Amino acid sequence: MPDDRPGAEYRTRLIDVSLSGDDYRIRALADRQQYADPDGLAERAGISSAQWCLFGQLWPAGRILAAAMVEFDVAGKRILEIGCGLGLSSLVLQRRRADITASDHHPLAEQFLRGNAARNGLPIVTYHDLPWLTADIVLGRFDLIIGSDVLYEHRHVAQLAALLERHARDGAEIMITDPGRGFGNPLSHALHDQDYRVDEARCAFEDTDRAPYRGRLLHYRR
Repeated sequence: MPDDRPGAEYRTRLIDVSLSGDDYRIRALADRQQYADPDGLAERAGISSAQWCLFGQLWPAGRILAAAMVEFDVAGKRILEIGCGLGLSSLVLQRRRADITASDHHPLAEQFLRGNAARNGLPIVTYHDLPWLTADIVLGRFDLIIGSDVLYEHRHVAQLAALLERHARDGAEIMITDPGRGFGNPLSHALHDQDYRVDEARCAFEDTDRAPYRGRLLHYRR
């Protein structure tokens, strides 16, 4: 189906997701071959044409994280989702009336998040543009920080560890879904130096996955 934004240069589709009896309708990019940056916003944000479409897909790691958030203890916690993309986990937490802030650095992430919240009858989710390499003095600290498939390259490990150190409170928890790109262990080592311990649960990210699974749900506590 075409995008519902006038003049959009990309195509979208609607995806129905059911999580523990709750149904969500998510607008995503129609495929992984798209690129539209007429004003150069993505280029200035450091997002290449090859990476541009990644935010707009509903990845298995995102579904796993969203499913984990359905029953996760969020009472009284200030929560940050990093690399929110289409925002499924943030929508789950918004439906639970949690204190959730979604973040990303893609120029279309906020627009898609707002549209998906409205599509599911939810209030607008608080959104924050969050480049990892720039210290943010406004955002503050959180009790729970979550992210799905956010480690694409080795350099991202140090960047994410530094971001977490800036924005995690002393007793914070971190939940990361890792599809097995090879950077989960280096992140665990980096967070060990910040006094975190990790609980790791291996799980199937695709219907075709067979044990022993590469995908992991990483839960850090300190």
